[in-house]
Amino acid sequence: MAVKIRLSRIGKKNSPIWRIVAIDSRKKRDGAFLENLGTYNPITKTLVQFHSEQLMNWVAKGAICSETVTKLVKLHKKTA
Repeated sequence: MAVKIRLSRIGKKNSPIWRIVAIDSRKKRDGAFLENLGTYNPITKTLVQFHSEQLMNWVAKGAICSETVTKLVKLHKKTA
């Protein structure tokens, strides 16, 4: 099973919120995920919630981050 760390959309129409999730790469974008790793609001461009320890655990186990998640992790490191 190949695990990816990518975004999953939640929120209302014209008001998106993106959840950062660890998910099987064969699942749909908004399908069942393994673990919730954080939440991102693209309107205010802020990480509402972010679990960096859990994300690093998944990366250590071999999970691959998407390009967007990699950018968000860098954004989090700059602000922290």
